[in-house]
Amino acid sequence: MTARPTIVLASASPARRALLRAAGVSVEVRVSDVDENAVEATLGPGSPGPLALALAEAKAQNVAAQLNVANALDPILVVGADTILDLDGVALGRPKDAADAVRRWHEMRGRSGILLTGHAVIRLDTGTKASAVGSTVVRFGTPTDAEIAAYVATGEPTSVAGAFTIDGFGGPFIDGIEGDPANVAGLSLPLLRRLFAGLGVEWTSLWPTDEADRPSRWP
Repeated sequence: MTARPTIVLASASPARRALLRAAGVSVEVRVSDVDENAVEATLGPGSPGPLALALAEAKAQNVAAQLNVANALDPILVVGADTILDLDGVALGRPKDAADAVRRWHEMRGRSGILLTGHAVIRLDTGTKASAVGSTVVRFGTPTDAEIAAYVATGEPTSVAGAFTIDGFGGPFIDGIEGDPANVAGLSLPLLRRLFAGLGVEWTSLWPTDEADRPSRWP
C-alpha cells in the first residue's frame, strides 16, 4: 500500500493550517527562518505579485533544506505561502505597528485592492517544484474613524498582511470579494490542488482513510 503523502506547511499561520485541516488534510508545521526584509529589498514595493511568489518560494526552499530528506521513498510535499495586498500597484504586507494599520485603513476604505497569495510546493522525493500566485479582489467598506481605531485596538490588523481579515474581526468591514475567499485567508485550495496534481499527487490521496484520523468537524 502506498503511504499517504506527507504535507509540511512552511508557515506559522494558524489560518492556513485550519484551512487545510478543514479540507481533510493533515499537515506538519515547520516555520522557515527566511529574511523577508531582504527579499522585499531585492524586489521593492512595486512588484506585489513577484514579491508574494518569491517569498513563498524562499520559505518552501528554506524548510526543504531544513528537512534534508531528498530522494525520500514516500511523497513529501513542502508548501510555502505568502500573502501581499496590492493597492494601486504597491505591495502591502503586515503593518509595522498600530499607527501604520490605522493609516492603511484610512487609505483603503471605500476602495478595492487585490489580495495576492504566492504558493510554492516542493516535492522532496522527486525534487520537482511548482508555484503560482492566487489573486482575489477585495472591496473594502467604509468604517468610521472610531471603528477603525477599535478594530486596530483588537490587535488583529497588525498580525496579518494587508491589515485585515475576512474571517475575524475585520469581516464586517469588507463589502465583498471577487474570487476565492480562502485565498484571502492564506491559501487557495483549488490552486494548491492543481499544483499538487502537477507534481503527481492527487488531492483525494491526502484524505484520511481511518475514521480516527479525520478532523473533528467530520461526522
